[in-house]
Amino acid sequence: MNGPEIDVEFAPELRLFVPRARSTGTARAATDGVSTLGHLVESLGVPLTEVGDLLVDGRRVPPGHVPTGGESVRVRAVERPQQVPGAPLRFLLDVHLGTLARRLRLLGVDTAYESTDLGDPALAALSAAEKRVMLSRDRGLLRRRELWAGGYVYDTRPEEQLREVLDRFRPRLRPWTRCTACNGLLEEASKEDVADQLKGGTQRSYDVFARCRACGRAYWKGAHHEQLEAIVERALTEFAPER
Repeated sequence: MNGPEIDVEFAPELRLFVPRARSTGTARAATDGVSTLGHLVESLGVPLTEVGDLLVDGRRVPPGHVPTGGESVRVRAVERPQQVPGAPLRFLLDVHLGTLARRLRLLGVDTAYESTDLGDPALAALSAAEKRVMLSRDRGLLRRRELWAGGYVYDTRPEEQLREVLDRFRPRLRPWTRCTACNGLLEEASKEDVADQLKGGTQRSYDVFARCRACGRAYWKGAHHEQLEAIVERALTEFAPER
């Protein structure tokens, strides 16, 4: 782009994507009379998954608006809680978000995740095929047009990542109903049903079990249950107080 310039003002939440806008909140960008405003915003570094309203001289415009010289543009962040129309709310996480995936599953949120790197094209295609919200810290992945929907994970700490996703999307929480290993649904199981997975101490000490319908993994209230219970209670207290 090398035509007339415009001023693009970014919401505070979006300025981390645009180094030259961090101090003033505004960046200048050249137009070419062909490229859309959505393309221009992404060229400045902001994935459209993070963009809410686009305002040109105070009026709302679609991402397909073609900017012209002299316009003043404001880019707002996506509204929270964010509504994702057209499909049940479920997620797909990239290879770097394994702990977040397990915690979402712990809360009963439908969360697909592979521990091997499938690559951006395959992840985007899977997001579209299964209508899942792609969660990632990879801006390039979130810019792929095939995505059903997406969200950038801003924090690097799993506990804050979880809070961030719950606050942004407000998924329905149904703790202890999904397998943290494969995302399958859990069902009650007897000790005999899962005996082949129990060691001597567990066999003697526990009587209540669940089993994943998909992979068969057994669950019980073991040594780490208090830590998991604390994660669940924090999430329910903040994001499902009406439980």
